[in-house]
Amino acid sequence: MRIEAVVLENAWVRLEPASDALREDVRAAISVDEAAWSIMTSNAYGPAFDSWWAGRTAHMQRGGGPCYAVRRLGDGRVVGTSSLHDLVAEHRRVELGSTFYHPDARGGPVNPASKRLLLQHAFDSGMVRVEIITDAINARSQAAIAKLGATREGVLRRHKTTWTGRVRDTVMFSVTDEDWPGVRAGLDARLAAFA
Repeated sequence: MRIEAVVLENAWVRLEPASDALREDVRAAISVDEAAWSIMTSNAYGPAFDSWWAGRTAHMQRGGGPCYAVRRLGDGRVVGTSSLHDLVAEHRRVELGSTFYHPDARGGPVNPASKRLLLQHAFDSGMVRVEIITDAINARSQAAIAKLGATREGVLRRHKTTWTGRVRDTVMFSVTDEDWPGVRAGLDARLAAFA
């Protein structure tokens, strides 16, 4: 079971599979906001971008799930990245993450529009569970994930180590195939306000 790296598009964003042609556009979008990167498990800020990019694209090429550049259709600019990764085919489970947006793309339609496309693609590809996780200290991310309609399942204590060496607790959210119709309706209603 695979999740194909295909272009996904709606009225607000086009998600384009990571490629060499997109590298510098992605760098310009996400190699910003150093403070936000400080709590991540990986780092794409400044000189760290090249190894981050190499890791994400290699993971995609190995079949671990697609990494996308997020292009805002309102101005045609790449404003971030998000991925379906860590695919566990035998359990039909994938993680939706490695999401980072330029500060000027936060708070509008970009995130819900991107998540709408990624969730639809995951479930259309046969997934029964999509996990979305975040650092327990990242209140903004937790609020955004809950606003998507994902179910908060709990905290995985001392679950991951950030790139700075801090051992973090992880808050686990999920959307299942059974949840998807309701979550999709909520996202569609939310996005309609931006139309």
